[in-house]
Amino acid sequence: MTFFMPINYHILPCLLADLSAHRWVNIAFLFLCFDMSALHEICHHISVVTGKTFACKSQQASGGGCINSTYTISDGHATYFIKLNAAHLSEMFAAEADGLREIRKSNSIRVPEVICSGITGAQSYLVLEQLMFGHGDSRSHQQLGLELAQMHQCCTGQFGWWRDNSIGSTAQQNRQNSHWVEFWRQRRLAVQLRLAAGNGFAGLLQQRGEQLLADLDCFFADYSPRASLLHGDLWSGNYAIDTTGRPVIFDPAVYFGDREADLAMTELFGGFNKHFY
Repeated sequence: MTFFMPINYHILPCLLADLSAHRWVNIAFLFLCFDMSALHEICHHISVVTGKTFACKSQQASGGGCINSTYTISDGHATYFIKLNAAHLSEMFAAEADGLREIRKSNSIRVPEVICSGITGAQSYLVLEQLMFGHGDSRSHQQLGLELAQMHQCCTGQFGWWRDNSIGSTAQQNRQNSHWVEFWRQRRLAVQLRLAAGNGFAGLLQQRGEQLLADLDCFFADYSPRASLLHGDLWSGNYAIDTTGRPVIFDPAVYFGDREADLAMTELFGGFNKHFY
């Protein structure tokens, strides 16, 4: 069975995720700015975990994010990338940090190093290694495919993960299950159908969705995937090539599942060339 066969069913949650209103994200916090006390606390936290005094001399807003406010800060020697959001969303950052550490443990593909995360005042924050991106060639994209395949070789006996996280700003349930089809049905497809219904997408979509849930086993009758470590949100905006030509992935929605779910996501919006595959 090739990864092309079940692709429509793998990407359905991703298609519907963007339709949910994500009411638990406070959009006002997209425009958070540092105040001096918050910046001081974050710098102190960086100093504690790195063992090196860090006193910010410059800060700059970074683009590219639609969920968090992002900045780079520097003391002239070290530079860090910071994500900010509302304090009540600190667990979103904690889960992202755990996901990056999970991928890093696999010794397969580069991810930004997690420096620290926490809450300061009304803001939560995640501090990461600052990455410098370049322009890759065919070898870089081939290496991306090879290293992701190596990451997918990191397997466990349960589908899901030890904690819930998020895909974008949508909460992602990862309660573990030993059966892939049941996990995919209950923790991915059914959840997204409920979100869609709550946002006015009912009728034919729901009818076909319910039929898919009922018939899902048929698509896996002769296919029993292993529980592989997945990035979980592997669209083209979540990878890059660094200045040395090495691929990097970030913004994960980690869980253990069928590796074809990651491959299906790469085809959702394009951006992965033939050398990757």
